Amino acid sequence: MRDMIRLFCSNCQRNNYYTTKNKRTTTEKLEFRKYCEWCRSHQVHKEGKLPNPKKN
Repeated sequence: MRDMIRLFCSNCQRNNYYTTKNKRTTTEKLEFRKYCEWCRSHQVHKEGKLPNPKKN
């Protein structure tokens, strides 16, 4: 089962990217080096949580 996750910039803490991950095979948090348009440079982006859409 693949779950949606957000990727946050480690420098400015803004949410820049969305992706999916398989929680059964990848148990640790994802970390990618991607371009941040607010920092205007490549920064490390770390996995964060999405709000639960079924909560309302």
